[in-house]
Amino acid sequence: MKTQSKIISLLLFLVNISIWSQITISGKVTYKNKALKDINVTLKDTYDGATTDANGNYSFTTTETGDKTLVFSGQNYDEVEFPVKIEGKDISMNANLKEQISEINAVVITAGSIEASDKKRATALLTPLDVYTTAGANGQISSALGYLPGVQKVGESEGLFVRGGTGVETKIFMDGNLVNNYFTNSVPGIAGRDRFNTSLFKGNVFSSGGYSAVYGQALSSVLILESVDLPDTTSFDFGVSPIFLSANYQKLNQEKTASWGVAGGYSNLGLMGKLFNFNTDFDKYPQGYGFDGNFRIKTKKGGFIKYYGSVDENKMAVGSESLEPDSDKNMVSLKGQNMYHNLSYREKFGKYLLNIGTSYTYNSSDLNFVTFKDNVELSNTPINNQSNYINAKAVVERKINKASVLRAGFELNNADETMKYGTFERDYKDLISSAFAETDLIFTNNLTAKIGARTEHSSYLDKWNFSPRAALAYRISKDWTTSLAYGIFYQNPESKYLYSKNFDFQRADHYIFQIQKNSDGRSLRFEAFYKKYDDLIKTISLADNVSSANNQYYQIANSNAGKGFAKGIELFWRDKKTFKDIDYWLTYSYLDSKRNFLNYPFSLAPNFASKHTFNAVAKKFVMEWKTGFNLSYTYSKGRPYYDLVSENGENIVRHQGKLKDYSGLNFSINYVPSVGKKDLKSFTVFVLSINNILGNKNIYGYNYSADGNSRTAVRPPVNTFVFVGVFVSFGVDKTNDAINNNL
Repeated sequence: MKTQSKIISLLLFLVNISIWSQITISGKVTYKNKALKDINVTLKDTYDGATTDANGNYSFTTTETGDKTLVFSGQNYDEVEFPVKIEGKDISMNANLKEQISEINAVVITAGSIEASDKKRATALLTPLDVYTTAGANGQISSALGYLPGVQKVGESEGLFVRGGTGVETKIFMDGNLVNNYFTNSVPGIAGRDRFNTSLFKGNVFSSGGYSAVYGQALSSVLILESVDLPDTTSFDFGVSPIFLSANYQKLNQEKTASWGVAGGYSNLGLMGKLFNFNTDFDKYPQGYGFDGNFRIKTKKGGFIKYYGSVDENKMAVGSESLEPDSDKNMVSLKGQNMYHNLSYREKFGKYLLNIGTSYTYNSSDLNFVTFKDNVELSNTPINNQSNYINAKAVVERKINKASVLRAGFELNNADETMKYGTFERDYKDLISSAFAETDLIFTNNLTAKIGARTEHSSYLDKWNFSPRAALAYRISKDWTTSLAYGIFYQNPESKYLYSKNFDFQRADHYIFQIQKNSDGRSLRFEAFYKKYDDLIKTISLADNVSSANNQYYQIANSNAGKGFAKGIELFWRDKKTFKDIDYWLTYSYLDSKRNFLNYPFSLAPNFASKHTFNAVAKKFVMEWKTGFNLSYTYSKGRPYYDLVSENGENIVRHQGKLKDYSGLNFSINYVPSVGKKDLKSFTVFVLSINNILGNKNIYGYNYSADGNSRTAVRPPVNTFVFVGVFVSFGVDKTNDAINNNL
């Protein structure tokens, strides 16, 4: 008993000493005088510490003594340390933390752009599966972009018509290198298609204005495509439909550091022409073939060398009733040939990131305009265009602190074109040399800026330009951000109008304001813009009273006196949460634009600009049926049309009016029988799509006779188009993609 009493007494004595030797450390943690919750406060190299409460207060006890370090750390804040001396007295220590500034946490500048990329956090739109599952897009990136705000519905000509700009005012880049022949060759009134397979690309940035100084020679917008680095595995894919046959093989090495691939395809619209009542009288239905190859190498430092090359050819012939009294039939035939090569290299050297690349484009277009009378050929006017383009670019990037970035570089664009039209012949050669610099400044996680400038010299024009650009983004609250963008943009006049060197760059000034909310599967964007055009090309006709169908070939530039403006507002809403397993987006664009350019006699609303445009896209995947259902709808207010001719050396408007409103409802179904199965060795998708399911008879414009007394409507080749196809992939299990992306 005495021994037990001694032990108990000793324990009580030790506990009493321990209690009396403990001291309390407490205080408050703030950021800009606001209390911070959930900040960890610890004594370094001990287990003693606490976490701040909702009022920023913390308190804990310790038996440590001597010189120690008190550490304050929390997510999104810089860690700070304070020395403390523990001498048996309670300690009060307050801390005012600083925000941790990083590229990941900083607000992103998005004014004028919508991005889908594996490296960015901007609104995820137009990934390859988004494109493939947008009804009416027909698997084409350019068509899918038509369901975003700012893009006009122009069906008679290829190109992206953005915010009152023509199709040639948008430039397209692949891995930073210029693509000069993104679309197939075409005839008047029928738009060319995308030449590039959507599955080549893992992400894209579509800038409808105010884009980076790294890019130039585009008055309206740029589309920046980023190719896939390496395939997931070795695979073989093929597609079969009444329209085309395609096959693609990609080989990945065992180390998963390199790959190569080849692909080919053939298309012919002839079978569908026999099944459907086409508006267009095809003497030869559109047909074509193409082949491409690629290789990709991952370097030891994590960089990439990428190559892509393609060749293709397309043909067609279109007949139409003649509007002229001395003939009864017209026919235009096309033979187009294209080649494209793209080589890029990305590598990090210490603190520097290097991106260099080059591309080569060859394009040949042979058009023949033939008139007949009683099946006898009266005239044959050939038009031949051949062009060679070489693009080279180098960009060096370096971080100048923890998050801000400085980049600079140069670019060369060399053009060599020949054109023959009847008795006219023209050679055009130009070297555009460019230099640029730009910095991404992150002042705080809530305030960032992009400031840059670009200068260019054209050897043909023998002129220099200088274009400053700036953008600012501010996070209003957790989910709300706002952005501003401004810039000056220059572009050479279209070479087909230039027969002398007495011209200057065309210019556009962009002003953009955006407010955006991103939260919990929902995105809302409002954007207002104003574009001011100066030094646009004005043209005159080489002959009087030429039919409007051929008038474009008789135009030559006579001055840089053209001007114009485009202003408007755009709304975008995307929602993946409200309705179970349904992803949908809605867009509205209002555009007010006028131009005095080309052969316009005075300022007019452009014939490619609709005042109001509305788009709706919806997608749902039903797992039980292994089927995806996709809908899209477009409505746009009727565009203006003009019959513009030259009389006595002056341009006049002979006829004008408004087209009827455009509308189209599209539907597609994707059946994926292998979804849910394990250990897949192949993956199959059955596709059925119907464009313009209601059969609306849309009109894109009118062609007039030389005397203006007769006209014909420019219509889509077919009112309602049905596509059926089967796509099979061996070696790739895409089940998760199908489910997670609502295929």
